[in-house]
Amino acid sequence: MYYKLCLQGCDGSVLLNSTGNNQAEKEAFPNLSLRGFGSIDRVKSAVEKKCPGVVSCADIVALVARDAVSLAKLLRIFEAEWTFLASTLGRRDGRVSNSSEALANLPAPFFNITQLKSSFASKGLSTKDLVVLSGSHTIGTSHCSSFTNRLYNFTGRGDSDPSLDSNYVATLKRRCSATDTTTLVEMDPGSFKTFDEGYYTIVTKRRGLFTSDSALLADSETRAYVRRQATSKGSTFLKDFANSMVKMGKIGVLTGNQGEIRRRCAFVN
Repeated sequence: MYYKLCLQGCDGSVLLNSTGNNQAEKEAFPNLSLRGFGSIDRVKSAVEKKCPGVVSCADIVALVARDAVSLAKLLRIFEAEWTFLASTLGRRDGRVSNSSEALANLPAPFFNITQLKSSFASKGLSTKDLVVLSGSHTIGTSHCSSFTNRLYNFTGRGDSDPSLDSNYVATLKRRCSATDTTTLVEMDPGSFKTFDEGYYTIVTKRRGLFTSDSALLADSETRAYVRRQATSKGSTFLKDFANSMVKMGKIGVLTGNQGEIRRRCAFVN
């Protein structure tokens, strides 16, 4: 999820590798399912050959996120909203990346709706942004360890989360043991490679993978949005998502003489 890339601010900090005396953000538990670092590195290498020292890793991440979503949807509906992203380029790269900040600042998969709203608000994002950006769970996978507590020991009594569909619980138990930390499970089964409104449909069916997914049904505003997108085939989701992504892309950016333009995204200069 793109919000994982904007922890320090959208400064490319999650791309940095750990060093001998520092564990970087990408090594923190919430980020272990992140993929595509090699793709970012290849884009950066190609850009550096054409215009060295000009385009930051932070800007590359923003543009690659836009294009990846557009390709996953196979349409150009994002152009009108995300064209604005081009006018907000000029981010610089941060020099700090610490796994403890990921644990302290990223909204956890076990958050309830109150915790989610507070977490997003702390970054200047609204409740609507919360439910819209949660829709990014329509693509990708998660490790079992992010949700097995819902299957095996939800209240500490060996029980399952009652907000999760019981048939889906049985399906997930066949994929994940209580101690599984390596298996990957689709967040939006059946269309996890396509960016669509399918996420909202599964949430209404009580099949959201995380506690934080189910939590969207516990608030009147987020619940109404989930149901509206599920029943209208995502009538406004794509436009809403583009707008929220642009908004999030402005969080804590470095400009001017702040930070640096990294030559390689995984290393400070």
